[in-house]
Amino acid sequence: MRRLAPLLLLLAAAAPVLPDYAPVRPEAPVVLPRDHGAHPAFRTEWWYVTGWLALPDGGRRGFQVTFFRTRPPVDQRNPSAFAAKQVIFAHAALSDPARGRLRHDQRIARAGFGLADAATRDTALVLDDWSLRRRRDGRFVTHVAGDGFALDLVLTPTQAAILQGRSGYSQKGPDPREASYYFSLPHLAVSGTLGEGRQRTPVTGTAWLDREWSSTLLNRRAVGWDWLGLNMDDGGALTLFRVRDGQGRPVWAGGSWRDKAGRLTILKPGDVIFSPGRPWRSPRTGTAWPVSPTITVTLPGRRLVLAVVPLFPDQELDSRRGGGPLYWEGAVSVPGGRGYLELTGYGAPLKM
Repeated sequence: MRRLAPLLLLLAAAAPVLPDYAPVRPEAPVVLPRDHGAHPAFRTEWWYVTGWLALPDGGRRGFQVTFFRTRPPVDQRNPSAFAAKQVIFAHAALSDPARGRLRHDQRIARAGFGLADAATRDTALVLDDWSLRRRRDGRFVTHVAGDGFALDLVLTPTQAAILQGRSGYSQKGPDPREASYYFSLPHLAVSGTLGEGRQRTPVTGTAWLDREWSSTLLNRRAVGWDWLGLNMDDGGALTLFRVRDGQGRPVWAGGSWRDKAGRLTILKPGDVIFSPGRPWRSPRTGTAWPVSPTITVTLPGRRLVLAVVPLFPDQELDSRRGGGPLYWEGAVSVPGGRGYLELTGYGAPLKM
């Protein structure tokens, strides 16, 4: 044993020091504007913008601009500037019903070298030539240029943020540690330009920004989630989600409803029921996506039954070549509202 002791000490000294990820705690609520910035102590984080654009000729497009920050399990003692202690990646997509499928592109890089950064003081994200920033006046500006499309947009808040869950602590599973910090900015007024090929077109519209960060998000039984954010025509805003197991059963569910008068209702797991409806099967991946679900929402004193209609079925986004997931993210409508539906974990279990 005495002879083994120096070897054991040497092995212990060489063992990597992995990140000690920050926990999500219900007693530490979201505080704005502080939490518009990045939270690098947590494992993963995203800035998720989705919306509808109106063109001068009456045409419509859906769009997505999403930035992610992740903290990989990299040895924290590695002094190299090339060690990927923080990674930034981004997706952008344009939904054009005339084309019948998405235009999309993506970027990924380790933070640093002036090429990729997620600032902690406020929303200020840079990834190569893509960006999303929050100005001092509260407006967000974004630029992305992908395969055959470009977006240069200004997103102006017209309503206060919704702190999801309990003051921004949003539980995602039966264990209270399975949670995220989460807030939303619905009814963002959109202006700017849409590039398609060589053409630049002025656009207006309405968008939704989701902000979420966590270190332990999904229950071990979960394979993915369904999420729906809706800007209602009367000024209300509806957020719905469920986390699913491998048999399609809910592991957890929830969301929020803010009516046109500004009254906020936080939804419990039993208040949200997803019925998948007839799926659309991707000709590229073979995945069956429930793109037209019916969702029943129990509110105080009434019940909503929402039949979701996609702008068109093929809004599948396969980001696996860049290390991301296979998912469906698409512009949808319901009677009295428009928004975006996100579906994950149908082709294969989602790995966070």
